[in-house]
Amino acid sequence: MEIFGIVVFIVLVTIIAATVSALLRDGRGHTPPVTSEHPWSTLDAPSTAYWSPRIY
Repeated sequence: MEIFGIVVFIVLVTIIAATVSALLRDGRGHTPPVTSEHPWSTLDAPSTAYWSPRIY
């Protein structure tokens, strides 16, 4: 019975260590660089500025 408890303890420690390791490594090196697929154009630019200085 003690051996069964030791095996369960070792399995639980291994699972916890693997979970912590996976959480710490998650997302590193998997984000693609930001690239532009379409050329920039002024067709979508507003006709007036969003902000213009006004004297009241």
